[in-house]
Amino acid sequence: MDFGRVLSEATPLLIQGLGITVVISLISIAIGMVIGFVSCMCSLSKSRVLRAIAGVYIWIIRGTPMIVQAFIIYFGLPQVIQQLISPNFRMDAFTAGVITLSLNGGAYISEIFRAAISAVPKGQVEAARSLGLSSMRTTMKIVLPQAFKIAIPSLVNQFIITVKDTSILSVIGLADVVNKAKVYVGSSYQFFATYILVAVCYLAFISVLMLISKYVEKKFNYDRKGNN
Repeated sequence: MDFGRVLSEATPLLIQGLGITVVISLISIAIGMVIGFVSCMCSLSKSRVLRAIAGVYIWIIRGTPMIVQAFIIYFGLPQVIQQLISPNFRMDAFTAGVITLSLNGGAYISEIFRAAISAVPKGQVEAARSLGLSSMRTTMKIVLPQAFKIAIPSLVNQFIITVKDTSILSVIGLADVVNKAKVYVGSSYQFFATYILVAVCYLAFISVLMLISKYVEKKFNYDRKGNN
């Protein structure tokens, strides 16, 4: 174990990989939020078709390992598209990774939003409707702002899970921090020191996310007390 050697040789590679990890995490979290919100709205819809679509999506994502989802999207989906639409279609690891993380995170975020919306007191909804607000305006003005505040702690946990799940995507060749570490270890055999450094990279990024989330949570709590 030569920590000095690893620090000098592997750091540039790991920083490159960490950049990919950060970018794909942020993109996937943003897209996953949109997918999760839409899926949540569908699951709460009066339409049986929309509820069924959301239910099947959440059931499939939550019931299968993410590594299998990554293989299907990276290896399986291009094969289907090549046979049905374009023989020259290709998908790079980054795109497949974004799709995988977004769909995976979206299913869990959907359930987080659904639980948060259900936690909003029904009395407030009834009061808003009695004042003449439409169902849509009641949802947008009364329910969703409160539900978002309720959901913040769970959303932060899901964001952290998404960041850590990027490590799984190294199996499809994504050049993230884990992939870069594997490349370096393959030539140096410095397993312990290299993966300790990888752990430090993840800890640093996730710690920043946690600090930001605590600030946001405190701000929402302060605003809520001020309104009260």
